[in-house]
Amino acid sequence: MEACAATPSPRTMAMDMDKLISHRLFSLLETKFLFGTGCLSSGPGTPASAFLDGGRVRVLAIDGCGAAAEDALLAASALARLEAKLREQTGDHDARVAEFFDVAAGAGAGGVLASMLFLRGPDGRPRYSAQEALAFVAGSVGKKDWTCRHGRWAKMFRRGARSGGGDRVFQRVFGDATLRDAVAPLLVPCYDLATAAPFVFSRADAVESDAYDFRLRDVCAATCAVGRDPVSMRSVDGLTAIAAASAGLAAMGNPAAAAITHVLHNKQEFPLAAGVEDILVLSIGAGASTSGSNTPMTTHSPSPRELARVTATGVADMVDESVAMAFGHACGSNYVRIQAGKAPTPLDANTAAAAAGAMLAQRNVESVLFRGRRLSERTNAEKVDAVAAELVKEQERRRRSPLLNVAIKQVGTPRLSSATTSSSGTATARTASSMPSPASWDSRR
Repeated sequence: MEACAATPSPRTMAMDMDKLISHRLFSLLETKFLFGTGCLSSGPGTPASAFLDGGRVRVLAIDGCGAAAEDALLAASALARLEAKLREQTGDHDARVAEFFDVAAGAGAGGVLASMLFLRGPDGRPRYSAQEALAFVAGSVGKKDWTCRHGRWAKMFRRGARSGGGDRVFQRVFGDATLRDAVAPLLVPCYDLATAAPFVFSRADAVESDAYDFRLRDVCAATCAVGRDPVSMRSVDGLTAIAAASAGLAAMGNPAAAAITHVLHNKQEFPLAAGVEDILVLSIGAGASTSGSNTPMTTHSPSPRELARVTATGVADMVDESVAMAFGHACGSNYVRIQAGKAPTPLDANTAAAAAGAMLAQRNVESVLFRGRRLSERTNAEKVDAVAAELVKEQERRRRSPLLNVAIKQVGTPRLSSATTSSSGTATARTASSMPSPASWDSRR
């Protein structure tokens, strides 16, 4: 493992991230429930929202969806519906999801969706709409059905993703764009086999040092990697090397806790976020796959893909319950979780729209403070619509406020690598020209 001498090693960063998530978040839980404090904040005194009208920090977290394309169908469909509602309520027919969130975190296929939505276009706005991201998911299947192993989506997760076609897909979608080319803070986890620890790709770190700036196509390949062979990658300056495996192995299949921790401790970008009462989180889980739902149990050893899926699913549920408890009585208003059961069958490209609608019409099991878990009173679609209304209110609230509760880091120094340009804007303009139109995705297999 190589690292820049002037910056912490990936192992140190991973250990620090583990400490922040496991110690800080849950010690606050202990303080709240054992000692009866009135709110869950990151410091003493009155929460920032009590005397400052800067609004809540808006967080989007997308679970690590599996290798089957239907696993990402719920997330992509929910985001497309959210974007349609935002356009309807604001009157802006070109509004993008990323313009209403301050932070995005995604693992696995969720990392691909988050990276697409937050990629800066040549005009400085998010390049891809949520509808285009949905089209990307729907077009990434085999010719016959969604469980086909020859589809473009499956290639992204297959062992040896670079030789299996996944890298070519990411190249067409992201070009040479890097983490610095995200319009807002972006977090994408993976598991680094070289250090035997989780590693989180972060735009905030990339802005500070080229040693932690990675090309988005490599970031997506890293968080999606499942199999025996890791995805070997380096930062844009070549100083940081990672042997990446699936984010599910990093116990970050649900990145919501990592995103919340990032907001609470990143005072440079989020100076007024004192506690979870100052954060609005939309967490989107994966729809359960049908590929194994009717298959009899076997005694063979699980494949790496199956193992990663089971691990990610179990961790996602535990993180959801812990975060819901952290938000306490604000859960449901400040923390909204969308999760679907298994997708309807048969599921193929022709029935994708109907399947997406069916999953959005489902009600998921959610965690309730002191009451365990229960079936939600609202459908996933109703939750999406409610979040859209809250996001629009937060947007208006922020426009009226004289205080900035979000100050995104800007790229202030030229890159050290000759492979990139001195500014994020010109780099994006250069790389975006090599990206295909979303309408051409279906024809590029």
